[in-house]
Amino acid sequence: MAEFGGRDGGDLGVRHLTRTFGDIVAVDDIDFVVQTGTLTGFIGGNGAGKTTTMRMIMGVLSMTAGEVRWRGRPITQEDRRGFGYMPEERGLYPKQPVLDQLVYLGRLKGLSTAEARTSITEHLERLGLADRARDHVEKLSLGNQQRVQIIAALMGRPQALILDEPFSGLDPRAVDTMAELLREHTARGVPVLFSSHQLELVERLCERLVILSQGKVVAAGTPHELQGQEALRHRLVLTGDAGWVRGVPGIDTVEVDGTTALVEVVEPGSERRLLALAAERGGVVEFAIERPTLAEIYREVTA
Repeated sequence: MAEFGGRDGGDLGVRHLTRTFGDIVAVDDIDFVVQTGTLTGFIGGNGAGKTTTMRMIMGVLSMTAGEVRWRGRPITQEDRRGFGYMPEERGLYPKQPVLDQLVYLGRLKGLSTAEARTSITEHLERLGLADRARDHVEKLSLGNQQRVQIIAALMGRPQALILDEPFSGLDPRAVDTMAELLREHTARGVPVLFSSHQLELVERLCERLVILSQGKVVAAGTPHELQGQEALRHRLVLTGDAGWVRGVPGIDTVEVDGTTALVEVVEPGSERRLLALAAERGGVVEFAIERPTLAEIYREVTA
């Protein structure tokens, strides 16, 4: 697609961003950056503050305190006009044809009718909706309505993308196409922030992660950085039962299942003692570092 040529993005960040609703602190003095050309996953439970943060970034909701910065300076409404935004509450007109509606939304973003049609047609084809362009939105399935909402955010050349649960309701094929589209945008330097409850998907796609809990950022960084913050675990596979591992000094046994034990080395050098004892009892099949999954990291930092 020609529209993805060149590099147009910049860093997007928030500083001391805060939002209160009466006595309720929905977003509590948070800082993070969505770096140029990176896909950043924004995760947290219901009520963590993700949607409120995205609304403040887009200027839909005012800030109680703090600021949103774009390319090293305070963001303006003109900057936001060049962003692609997919809100939590979908904003489609059910009785309007898909193509007409998307052209209208494209014109609101500053595209000409011809530019909007070209971009929309390409996205309809890639998302498998080319034959539904003249259908009213209400005639589409929820998954296909989601595709239309995605096109509304991606059309043209957005300078940044702020997407609230963009993968919700998509089948596996559409998820793959959506991921490909997002990577094309990051390849030209666009920062992408998207929220999702699908942790396996976030872990597979994202270069960086921001984890929110009760309005606060509790962890942020690359998946490797976040994995490194957790206690290092090893998976030990023996030729016989591994139950005896629980009694080894300096070793914290997380889990035992037959011949396999998941352990943490809490005293340096204890792994040598562990392996020596295993050799005396019959031998070791495997002893390898076990990296925590994003789900495990999430549970740990939000506990």
